[in-house]
Amino acid sequence: MMIHLPHDDSECGWYQALAPRTACPTLHGECQADYVVVGAGFAGLAIARRLAEQAPEARIALLDAQCVGQGASGRNSGFVIDLPHKFALEHPDPAHKQKILGLNRFAIARLERLIENYAIECQWSATGKYQGAVGERGLAYLEHFESLMRDLGEPWHSVDGQQLASVLGTHYYQRAIYTPGCYLMQPAALVCGMADALPENVTLYENSAVRSLNRHGKNWTLYTDRGSVSAPTLLLGTSIFTREFGWLKNRLLPVMTFASWTRPLSDRELQRYGGQFNWGLTPADHAGTTLRITQDRRIMIRNTYKYVPRYGSSVRDDVRQHIRRDHRHAFETRYPELAEVPFSHTWGGTYAMSRNFTNFFGKLDEGVYACACDNGVGAAWGTVSGTMLADLALGQESTLLADIQAVTGMPSRNPPEPLLGLGVRSRIRLARWQSRGEL
Repeated sequence: MMIHLPHDDSECGWYQALAPRTACPTLHGECQADYVVVGAGFAGLAIARRLAEQAPEARIALLDAQCVGQGASGRNSGFVIDLPHKFALEHPDPAHKQKILGLNRFAIARLERLIENYAIECQWSATGKYQGAVGERGLAYLEHFESLMRDLGEPWHSVDGQQLASVLGTHYYQRAIYTPGCYLMQPAALVCGMADALPENVTLYENSAVRSLNRHGKNWTLYTDRGSVSAPTLLLGTSIFTREFGWLKNRLLPVMTFASWTRPLSDRELQRYGGQFNWGLTPADHAGTTLRITQDRRIMIRNTYKYVPRYGSSVRDDVRQHIRRDHRHAFETRYPELAEVPFSHTWGGTYAMSRNFTNFFGKLDEGVYACACDNGVGAAWGTVSGTMLADLALGQESTLLADIQAVTGMPSRNPPEPLLGLGVRSRIRLARWQSRGEL
């Protein structure tokens, strides 16, 4: 069994902006553990920390194929969203949505405590989020979002174009809805900070890709290029890569989304920009453009989705350059007065979606547990699902565990290739064409 590994580009702006960090050692030789966790993103870090807290005498091994922060968790747009997201917000059962809201807020509170306790510098801020509309299609989605928010009973308010321009520094948007419960952060800084503050009974092995695994008696043994680790309990915080271990095959869709950002704006450029710092906007139309300005003066554009059955290997350099040109057009359309400001980085990140928009959480096999398929909201969901997965493996019971079991399920089965690829690519192209006015 040979596992297909992450193949991420080296241009993730969030990661490149960090000060140099000394990676933990790779796995060498044979070792034993009580629990082995694979994937050191939001989910895997949460799993390992919770196991360590609840079982302080246990030996916990945490493996990642890359350096922490280089994978999907360090590549998102830096939103930690409290509300049920996109299709989850349309669920007909109000109790279902309230459970998701409570789970996400647990995650936010847990992340905030860690950031405070360990003084993690990650641009963490309770700034809320704008959901913006450019044209008629976006405004129609925004009206639908308003009705869903009224049903949910959560605070929000409408922001007209003029008010919005004073925040965003652009008159490109007609209107937005502001919700106060979202947090912004620097994702690579956050996951690296949490990795460096793991409890003493967690041993983190970076650059230790799992090549194969098998079961010997009651133990699972995972093999890397230079060593192996055995444990009776295996917990996977591997999202889309869960299928590489032999589980949830034909149920997860690997999708990559892309972002570009500028170098930090100069004082003179900031005067021309004229907006505020440290805000985030997601599109009312799901296929539109996400927009941010960071605390360190960078403007970020994120749009464009690709179906990537071979993960990063599916995206050629000429495709990346084309995406960068699309981002450039979106940037200059919004900020023509900053047309001379260059992009410093363009990057992609792979995540898992399911055709029925269902997250997986639970037991896969004897001694094997996983949380997978965040459907694009990995920071909050990875944190809470990882924490609760550790509780499940330890036999703990709680209202939160019952809630996450109630709102998750089995991702639906995918059709075989090449039908799957044809269908997903056609759907992405159609969504892009329909949303062209919102890009």
